Amino acid sequence: MIETLDKIRSEALAALRPPKRLNLADWVESNVNLPSSIAAQPGRLRLWPHQRALANSIGDPNVERVTVLKSVRIGYTQMLIAALGHYAINDPGPVLCVLPADQDCRHLMTSGIEPTFAESPTLRSALLADVTGRDTMLNRHFPGGSLALVSANSPRNLRARTARILFLDEVDGFNVDARSEGDPVALAEKRTLSYSNRKIVMGSTPVDESTSRILRAYEKSDQRIYECPCPHCGEFQEIKWADIRWEPDQPETAHWVCPSCGAVTEESGKTSMVHAGRWRATKPEVEHHHGYKINALVSLLHNTAWPKLAAEFLEAKRSPETLKAFTTTLLAEPWRDSSDEIDQSALVKRYRPHNLENMPADTLVLTAGVDLQDDRLEMSTVGFNADGDARVLAHEIVWGSALQDSTWQELDDLLKRQWVHPNGGIIRLDACVIDSGHMAEQVLAFTGPRTSRRIVAGKGVAGFHRPALAWSKTRRARLALLGVDGLKLAIHQRLMHGDTITISDKLGQDYLDQLAAETLQVRYSRGHPVRQWHKISGRANEALDTLAYALAARHLIPLDLSQREAQLSGKAAAKPVVVKSKWLEG
Repeated sequence: MIETLDKIRSEALAALRPPKRLNLADWVESNVNLPSSIAAQPGRLRLWPHQRALANSIGDPNVERVTVLKSVRIGYTQMLIAALGHYAINDPGPVLCVLPADQDCRHLMTSGIEPTFAESPTLRSALLADVTGRDTMLNRHFPGGSLALVSANSPRNLRARTARILFLDEVDGFNVDARSEGDPVALAEKRTLSYSNRKIVMGSTPVDESTSRILRAYEKSDQRIYECPCPHCGEFQEIKWADIRWEPDQPETAHWVCPSCGAVTEESGKTSMVHAGRWRATKPEVEHHHGYKINALVSLLHNTAWPKLAAEFLEAKRSPETLKAFTTTLLAEPWRDSSDEIDQSALVKRYRPHNLENMPADTLVLTAGVDLQDDRLEMSTVGFNADGDARVLAHEIVWGSALQDSTWQELDDLLKRQWVHPNGGIIRLDACVIDSGHMAEQVLAFTGPRTSRRIVAGKGVAGFHRPALAWSKTRRARLALLGVDGLKLAIHQRLMHGDTITISDKLGQDYLDQLAAETLQVRYSRGHPVRQWHKISGRANEALDTLAYALAARHLIPLDLSQREAQLSGKAAAKPVVVKSKWLEG
């Protein structure tokens, strides 16, 4: 009888004993399944070697902060979702996830979290039971905790919550100031101060070196890098872009060259190198803050093969804009502006013998940008080829006040012009953006009846992360919101590097001076670096403004460029015209 009671007691205690604690990497691989809707290979999530240490840092209660300076294509989002599942099941508490915008929150929930949880039996019930009766799409409760997804642009939502676990994703995409209430990262971190066992996980691709949040956070960490052994000499090396080589114009020959022994490793040897790799902390004296830097060169996805990345680089290097995207999103390197000021003497090299009467033969699209002054309207006309190269063909001035109908009539006559294309067809203006920051009523009165001709009013909005052109939702009139900071930065970069912007040699030195009339400077706002454009004293900047508007106008044209090319060469099939004879009616 006593033996029976002892057995029952031991079995009961065994049943009550908590399960053996797994590190997060092992738990993820045992419990998280990927649905076919978000994974090329659905099924049990298998972590790559470089992901395991990162996952374990996120799950380690002795690590307060984890910072991930990352590229795309490394599976970070899937691992973040798996970590959310861990905290919902194994270590419940209030979890706050902050992303750049509302649409990012909705996308993560509906396209990532919900499908993954539904596919994983261990997680399936975590977000299904509305234990409070107050759940919404972005606010879920589970036994012992909650999950809230919040936009960095919503300071009210940040203030109204406390969190023990804080995930901050794509922090370099956050606004510097959340609606004048302060840095959203600082606001979010304050919500964790009441917890001694808080966890803060911050991840992002970097953007600009001078203002990058993720770069500053990584520099405060123990700065881990992923090193792989050379198959030939055995030395551990961080795989860097400078060591990826290929034969000229043959990206398919891309390979890695060991900086220690100079031996060549082909793409076929990459997998074994990565599996044998290790993380090394370059600042091991920093405690409780693990920092990881990882790029696409060690990713084992098919689309991150070295030859594929080399081909993407050759395509991207044509323009500073695309090169920047390649550098930041695939190499996880912040963009370093080589200069804050355009070299005016170098602008002369952008002169070409083209104009409206003698445009390049590959011109497929024409746009214009118009700026208003008290006594004149200034207009730049720009041609674009299939690759997006821009050719400034003219800069014209309409003298007269915007309060006079005759001024607008003259502008309308300019916008109605057409030219004989070098290939034989007729080309007209495809779109025009007119700045409405000055005399908005007159601009809207002019553009309203001409919207069908893609002649629209535009208003510049601050912020380097703003899209080049988006539509206002707050006004009845058709108003384009222009990301002028980014547009001007693109102009600067394209003028300083390459020849994707050229200028008619009919335009004089004053035009070039106006293009270089603003400099990009960094100042500090609430302790955080902020980039701003500053106009050089004594210089006009209408040429820069109108060129920015013309570049924005290109986004109004969803053209089939192959069809346009045929039209301009006279090869497009003409539609038959049927004229009904009145003679037959008699």
